[in-house]
Amino acid sequence: MYEPASFAAGRKNPLIANRLCLGLRLGGAYTWREDCTSFGDNTTVIDLEHFTCHHEVRTEGAMMQKFSLLDLSPIPEGKTPADALANTVALARAAEQAGYARYWLAEHHNMPGIASAATGIVIGHVAAATSTMRVGAGGIMLPNHAPLMVAEQFGTLATLYPNRIDLGLGRAPGTDMATARALRRHMASDDSFPQDVQELIGYFKQAPDGAAVRAIPGTGTDVPVWILGSSLYGAQLAAFLGLPYAFASHFAPAMLEQALSIYRSTFQPSETLEKPYVIVAAGVCAAATDAEANYLRSSQMLAFARLRTGHPGKLPFPTDDIASEVSAAILAQIQQALSCSAVGSAATVEQQLRAIVETYQPDELMVTGTIHDHAARVRSFETVAGILAELCEVSEISA
Repeated sequence: MYEPASFAAGRKNPLIANRLCLGLRLGGAYTWREDCTSFGDNTTVIDLEHFTCHHEVRTEGAMMQKFSLLDLSPIPEGKTPADALANTVALARAAEQAGYARYWLAEHHNMPGIASAATGIVIGHVAAATSTMRVGAGGIMLPNHAPLMVAEQFGTLATLYPNRIDLGLGRAPGTDMATARALRRHMASDDSFPQDVQELIGYFKQAPDGAAVRAIPGTGTDVPVWILGSSLYGAQLAAFLGLPYAFASHFAPAMLEQALSIYRSTFQPSETLEKPYVIVAAGVCAAATDAEANYLRSSQMLAFARLRTGHPGKLPFPTDDIASEVSAAILAQIQQALSCSAVGSAATVEQQLRAIVETYQPDELMVTGTIHDHAARVRSFETVAGILAELCEVSEISA
């Protein structure tokens, strides 16, 4: 799930202004304006200057119901994309056995350490290797694609694997600007994401007779659509359209509390969803001891540091002394970005995950983590699955 606040230099984004405004319906489309004073009844307006987050804003009776996994198909140093994709299939099979409800993959391009660029193809590969777990995109970066193409791809997946395919949508390119231009061949100056989401959802509905454009396969499949985000933009859009919402707190937790409050307090029921449904994402790394877990996690921190400093590469080997390889300033940034995490022994991870669940009260927790050694990564997710299964049981008893 990847959604910086803005991916075009100088682009004005009304959802990060002091007043948020969404929803003037014009000819079936939603338009966005910063001047909200003249909007009518179909408008959701949030004054961020006076907005206060409240943890108690929850749907009555809600509890953590499920836990799931986000995989970026990391390519470790010394390995190939073929190794990474084989590891993804092996991890997906282990995740299904461990009780994960869904397994999502993310769209990233021109990243030497990520093998899931052709996300739809990898989703199909994983779905074919598993049998019950839901498989999907967390997410597809919609500005990179025509909505019809996405509808055809995911409609085909849903036809091959009925009732098992999810589609999470983000509005960033998932790459650098040069690659974004190569993907799209043009850079539109306007933000058409809300309209593109509606168009895409429309293709999944049963097309009326005589429809000029249909997604085949796709029409009538009703593929579940999620809005992904790491800012307030996605929270408000998901609430307005009555869609489930997933927040990328595993790498951008700064606006998590405010985004959840906005989503839950302004949610409008739809034919898709009667009440808010939130996935919160968290990083995890579980091992036999706290020291071992922190050692294993150093690979992810090194990769993050290299990306931040303009030197992306494959997933590094772990290190005992990350401070000798990363400056204090960059390390502080990384620790903040990855602060929504649980790292350590089983007991430590249980304590940290419990705190995340109690603080943010997600309907579902999605965990992710990149470890250089594949076997250690599988063991980490298996340990975490046991912990989350117990937390789900506690939530059920408390309800």
